[in-house]
Amino acid sequence: MADKVSIRTRLIGAAGIALLIGMAPVAGALAQAAQPAKPAAEAAKTDPRHVWDLSPIFPSVEAWDAERTTLLKEIPELQSLKGTLGKDAATLRAALDRISAINRRAEKVLVYAYIDSTTNNRDSSKMERRSLSQQLFGELGSATAWLSPEVQDVGAEKIESFIKADKGLEKHAFDLRDILRNKPHTLTAEAEGVLAALSPTLGAFSDTYSLLANADIDWPEVKVDGKEETVNQAGYGRLRQNPDRAVRKEVFDKFWATFSQYRNSMGGTLGAVVQANVTQAKLRNYPTAVAASLAANDIPEEVYRTLVAEANKGLPALHRYFKLRQKMLGLPDIHYYDIYPPMVKLDKKFDLDQSAALSLAAVKPLGEEYQSLMKQATSARSMHVFPAEGKESGAYQWGVYGITPYVFLNHQNDYNSMSTYIHEWGHGMHTILADRNQTYENAQYPLFVAEIASITNEILLSDFMLEQAGSKEERLYYLGEALESMRGTFFRQTMFAEFELATHDAMERGEALSGDKMTEIYCGLLKKYHGAEQGVMQIDDTYCAEWAYIPHFYRPFYVYQYATSIAAAAYWAEQVETGGPDVREKYLDILRAGGSKYPYPLLKEAGLDMASPAPYQALIKRMNAIMDEMEKILADKT
Repeated sequence: MADKVSIRTRLIGAAGIALLIGMAPVAGALAQAAQPAKPAAEAAKTDPRHVWDLSPIFPSVEAWDAERTTLLKEIPELQSLKGTLGKDAATLRAALDRISAINRRAEKVLVYAYIDSTTNNRDSSKMERRSLSQQLFGELGSATAWLSPEVQDVGAEKIESFIKADKGLEKHAFDLRDILRNKPHTLTAEAEGVLAALSPTLGAFSDTYSLLANADIDWPEVKVDGKEETVNQAGYGRLRQNPDRAVRKEVFDKFWATFSQYRNSMGGTLGAVVQANVTQAKLRNYPTAVAASLAANDIPEEVYRTLVAEANKGLPALHRYFKLRQKMLGLPDIHYYDIYPPMVKLDKKFDLDQSAALSLAAVKPLGEEYQSLMKQATSARSMHVFPAEGKESGAYQWGVYGITPYVFLNHQNDYNSMSTYIHEWGHGMHTILADRNQTYENAQYPLFVAEIASITNEILLSDFMLEQAGSKEERLYYLGEALESMRGTFFRQTMFAEFELATHDAMERGEALSGDKMTEIYCGLLKKYHGAEQGVMQIDDTYCAEWAYIPHFYRPFYVYQYATSIAAAAYWAEQVETGGPDVREKYLDILRAGGSKYPYPLLKEAGLDMASPAPYQALIKRMNAIMDEMEKILADKT
């Protein structure tokens, strides 16, 4: 479950460039791909609907390279704008328009190369283009590193007078004011240039992880029903759901033992990311790395801290869920490898066409325009649908301004795949609505609101399927999936957020971060969240290597936004389902706003304060209500 990132690089130089390169889509933490199935792979070769068409971005690799080469020549010329921004409003507008135009072109170069590379990590030419596109952004960041310091030197009073005098500056106003807000954390032009030049190196740690995890590790095998199955990331994603408990245990034992063998290497790459985050926070005069990360979108640190505190207070609800799962699976005890098999079996398949039709029906509460735009977008060749050898796991959505966004899937024709489908098209629709209502400079929404659009769609699908359920068993299945979503999206992501806090806190205290140290930190959190001390679930120490498996840790302080977003999404799903057109429009206005406002006040103005305990307590209340209904159905059946 990755998403389109907020590429606020137009005007913030080195910091924005590093953010973009370090936060390009990676495989989702919540939706793991299954092992490639031959029918799906064959279908992908014969049906063009299943393979995206990147020609709207560039008609060919040659055209991509020609544009990259041209940009490499034009980017240094931006240095000529240095020293001109304070002259007058027209000069400022012309400079910003020129920088914005080059950013837009460079963004196309990056997106084309990056999303193409994720379809086959084993194709070295694709990976080389991905690296070249990142280097391009490093050049761009270096060439515009002077911009933020210069805007700040011009000063707020003069900048505001320019904005008032020239309507053409309105589209740049948010970013200009954001630069002024960040004055205490902006370095000299020379220092910003150095950081920008280093940005490809900072992004390379994620690439190293991706290559190691998806292409280079020698994965073990297990025998399932007389057939040898490879326990790689894709195989693990499918086999961990196997109904045979012995198979699940063997899969977990072998998969995590393999990751544990690489804990020193993974500890080195992730430790370098943490070190970079801490160092940059200090350089920019932030008290902590988490404060620096949240400041990018002006999100109060209380949001992060309140989330973690409320999730910890809500652990009894999570532990109740594990006990219910144990009961429904008929297990004498429950282990970590018992989390993923469905509590109720659903003998239904959801192929791509069914996923599209049911998803379209589920978003009916969002209105006719939303449905119409979604139908149009999903009919284009904008998806890469099925698993394949070398293809990254998970799912994401990304794209460029004004073009139908691209959705990366690993569809398995099951309910989880359909849920992932509507999730990613929640991102897609967010992109479409933002692009239709904002200029390029203000369309690209921040991460904090990105997951709200996708998870709201997931909840709408869940509620729609509950209405369609034809039996108690089917209803139990959808209720169970809703619980699992809350476990995976709220509690699991908050556990990840605590891990990020702990590793960065340790580094800031001057402690060394080895793979063994990370395993120790993660193990404590894993046992706390899963109730090991309370006798709820047993956690094998081997499984504590799981931290090395999570790609989102290479995107600093990102995952907490999944947890805040499911709380916000639960609120908005209920609002649009039970409210009138005014409520629906209030929600859609959040999506239409794109990146034109800071996310925290945007939500607060709409009636939702994410720094208060209320949304998290409401989600936990919803979780308990679902378990009440499930227990009642189970009691009625006996």
